[in-house]
Amino acid sequence: MSFEGEFASYEPLRRLLDSEKVKSLQNRLKIRQQEEETEDFEGSIVKKSDLTESTLQPDLVLAIDGSNLAAKAENGFPGAEFGYITIASVLIDLKLIGELEKKEFVEPKKFRETEKASTIESVFPGCNVILDTEKNAKSSLRRALFEELRSNTIFSDGESLLDTYEHLFRIKREHFQERNLPRSPIEGVEEEMTYDFGEYTCPHSGEPLFSTDALRLHELMNPGGSNGEMFGQIMSTLEKLWLVHILRAFERKGWLATLRRVAFIMDGPLAVFSTSSWLTKVISHELTRLNDLQRKINGQDLLIIGIEKSGTFFNHFIEIDTTKDGVTDKFPKQSALLLNDGYIKRNIIFSESIKPYGQDTYFGRKLFYKAASGQKIVPVVACFNEYQRNLNTANPDQFTRLADVMNLLDLLVSSRYPNSVSPLVSAHAEAAIPLNLGKRIFEDIAREIREKSKE
Repeated sequence: MSFEGEFASYEPLRRLLDSEKVKSLQNRLKIRQQEEETEDFEGSIVKKSDLTESTLQPDLVLAIDGSNLAAKAENGFPGAEFGYITIASVLIDLKLIGELEKKEFVEPKKFRETEKASTIESVFPGCNVILDTEKNAKSSLRRALFEELRSNTIFSDGESLLDTYEHLFRIKREHFQERNLPRSPIEGVEEEMTYDFGEYTCPHSGEPLFSTDALRLHELMNPGGSNGEMFGQIMSTLEKLWLVHILRAFERKGWLATLRRVAFIMDGPLAVFSTSSWLTKVISHELTRLNDLQRKINGQDLLIIGIEKSGTFFNHFIEIDTTKDGVTDKFPKQSALLLNDGYIKRNIIFSESIKPYGQDTYFGRKLFYKAASGQKIVPVVACFNEYQRNLNTANPDQFTRLADVMNLLDLLVSSRYPNSVSPLVSAHAEAAIPLNLGKRIFEDIAREIREKSKE
């Protein structure tokens, strides 16, 4: 790291280029064969025109997106910070948008009526932030996470977000037991973590433990610096819990029939990473149960899509859409490349592991889709059975309602952001600048979904 006012010369760059160690490493690099990659993708393209759409297309889209910001806390301790996290749910009426598009001039007020938003906010302790009588920042975070899940609910008469989480936690304990339990989160206790529900007492120290300790998000805390990574993981975890919370709320209300009209779109992949990645299996288990219930009523699977706006997969999509001469649009419009484990490991994330890509973190599978407008999208489509999850193959029927996914993406691609869809743009704007902060209007959103399902 340079000193203030000090600038590097070109000498270090010359040394880097001439370094024998650098040259030696370069000679050992594994090179991906472009010829194999080209042959693979051209033989695996699926055209939208070759697929059959469902008779009933969704005319409502519920987009979920989060935002997080680390902010300085003025408490006298150096580096003290807290994380401000918002999760936005935006309902978009595609039918109303279609009607407005037929008009020569659209009133801004009328267009705004096509969207309804609800936002929840959360604040979590970071470095050097101590709550009440807690002993340190880590125990403060553990308590704050538990209390935050307990205080949030979609319906005033429904289960809390904590209830949803503990339902998933119960599935974990009944169906996916851990072989080696992590250490207790309480400082000085060397024994394994003691699992239970709600707030309970540690049998070894007498201090409080929480059911949410099983997420182990507190392990990500940096006690001596910024905690941006931890706040990001908390946000991502809350987004996935919120999706399950919404679906379970509709089940409890007896509104599963209304889900035939709704498509759910999440920002980012349908996956849970880091310390709380165990949620992947239990979320998949719960989504399968809910999907089976509503499928008996609606006759088709739920439509749940994640959108990856950047990263290695999106970069690879750009590569295969470009010829060796640098000309774009090599990939045909309204066509998809369905990804299997072999293709991913040969061309995108190199691996010789026998374990399928994303097995422990994803509850959906990826594809590349080039919309009618030419926009390149990397969707992740939820899986509801073992056949769909089998990454050894990539058949069209392994991707839930593939024709409907393509049709929806054609409608929703954003003109402002070439690698995203408009509902997520709205949801992100709502999460980043939460105009509806504190307004518990999800009940109104849900009622609107139910009313429209009667039309």
